[in-house]
Amino acid sequence: MRASQAKSLADERRLDLVMITPNAQPPVCQIMDYGKYRFDTAKKAKDAQKNQKKADIKEIRLSITIDTGDINTKSKQARKFLTDGDKVKVSIRMRGRQMARPQMGVDIMYSFFETVKDIATIERKPAVDGRSIIMNLVPINAK
Repeated sequence: MRASQAKSLADERRLDLVMITPNAQPPVCQIMDYGKYRFDTAKKAKDAQKNQKKADIKEIRLSITIDTGDINTKSKQARKFLTDGDKVKVSIRMRGRQMARPQMGVDIMYSFFETVKDIATIERKPAVDGRSIIMNLVPINAK
């Protein structure tokens, strides 16, 4: 229908004539209450943002001289973080002569991952970065 006819129809119903696709031939318009439409879209966006969970990054620190009992204790803590939906950053800080053998630290990282591999995946493989070795884990359901 013509724009003037649509505008008079919208005025008759006390609604607004809103252009949906102005570039189309002919342009597509819709008769609606524009204030209510803006309110509804803002409310939907706010609800969607409220329902999102921001994944925090929790850190677990290990050492090259760590024993199996301590690895099990740290893995329990990591499991708790991962089941809550958080990412886990596992790091090892090397000191002194430990810098000569970074491969030992990488092996410890992989043995730590073996304890939590049923609920986590590796997002970032263990990498030597100066004095540190860093690995990131994410929950399986997050991917």
